[in-house]
Amino acid sequence: MGSDVAVAAVTLGTCLIEKHFTFSRAYGGPDSAFSMEPEEFKQIVQDIRTVEKALGLINYSLTAKEKESIAFRRSLFVVKPVRAGEPFTPENIRSIRPGHGLHTRYLQNLLGRRAARDIDEGTPMSWDLLGGMSHYDDYL
Repeated sequence: MGSDVAVAAVTLGTCLIEKHFTFSRAYGGPDSAFSMEPEEFKQIVQDIRTVEKALGLINYSLTAKEKESIAFRRSLFVVKPVRAGEPFTPENIRSIRPGHGLHTRYLQNLLGRRAARDIDEGTPMSWDLLGGMSHYDDYL
């Protein structure tokens, strides 16, 4: 009885709650002892909605303010000329500003990979600069 378990389940990611309902436990029946009456059911719904609001929504897209400041983030750039077939190393690829290259989280995935073509110093790093990659997800 009560909403505690249902509310806890919502905080853990549950998106469906099943609860027995009766207009009155006084009517009896096999499920009446653990069924919720209308006011109790109303309360459980309110409690769940309160928790959902408190948890907020997960949103990975950039906000307008983040979009404005993306150039000030660090990203991966070629910092020394790299010839076709040469490996990417900490000496020729680095995390610098502005944020026009690949995200810095990919640095370890890129080190040791070989350049697909000659690349000039100052080039933002991108997946198409790597040789032999059929699909970049294979390297993430």
